[in-house]
Amino acid sequence: MIVKPKKRGRPVGSSSQLTALSIIDKAKTLMQHEGKVPSIRKLASSLDINAMAIYHYFDNKNALLEAITVSLISDIYQPVTVNEWKSELTKLSTSYLTLLNNYPGLLETLLSMDALGPSQVFSARFDDVIKPLNLDQEASINALSLLVDYLHGYALALNNNQTQIELNIDMIKGPLDLYCIALENIKHE
Repeated sequence: MIVKPKKRGRPVGSSSQLTALSIIDKAKTLMQHEGKVPSIRKLASSLDINAMAIYHYFDNKNALLEAITVSLISDIYQPVTVNEWKSELTKLSTSYLTLLNNYPGLLETLLSMDALGPSQVFSARFDDVIKPLNLDQEASINALSLLVDYLHGYALALNNNQTQIELNIDMIKGPLDLYCIALENIKHE
């Protein structure tokens, strides 16, 4: 049996291409292919390094997970116009749900992280999209909470679907249309 030696600690020399970005990219790839957040050992093995080398770039697994989620912000749709708020809200919601679906385990990370991540970006972009509705602050907060709870629940259902009923992201269109009708009909006091 041949055992492949691994160097401990930070890789040395110009032959090493290990960077924080390469670690994040590999972790995202593993998340997509395996349907869960990879362990540090699995990640190190796929990078052909010792697990301790990852800790040179990230203090702990939570720091790595936060870095991964922050890197995913660019995957969230950036609304381009507020005139077509329903269409923009659908695109924003679909992009967020797609992100959660493509990276199983991401939702749990989002809910526990302190850094600015996709959920905070989604919230800010949501506020921009619904500006034409002139909702008061309480109505805006309630509207955001309802939508985010729905999207998070749907993402969990997509990632854990064990039934014969096929779920897909396009199935949110009807519920989002109903949600938009409710937003339009909020009475201002």
